[in-house]
Amino acid sequence: MSYLPDLEAYLADLLRNRERLAATLEADDWAKAEAMPSDDEIRRVRRLIARIKNGIDELDDTQRAEFDQAVAVLRRGRQGGVLLGMPRIQPPLPDPRPERSA
Repeated sequence: MSYLPDLEAYLADLLRNRERLAATLEADDWAKAEAMPSDDEIRRVRRLIARIKNGIDELDDTQRAEFDQAVAVLRRGRQGGVLLGMPRIQPPLPDPRPERSA
């Protein structure tokens, strides 16, 4: 349920891409068909969003407050991810015996 905004954004992207591809005249039909989001995928995402929203609507006020608090904690946790930094690759050490060929 904490992913609801992400799911809604994903659905909007699918619909936007479908419209953009349908309006593209330069692409071959096979290319459009391969790149086009499937109706089944769009339908499944819509169904999932509806199930989540229906589940939220069935909560009473106390449950809804607890739910909202838990979602806020999850989202804060996702935003504050652990930064691992970029790995460093050190240059190779010089060959102690330069007369030796590789």
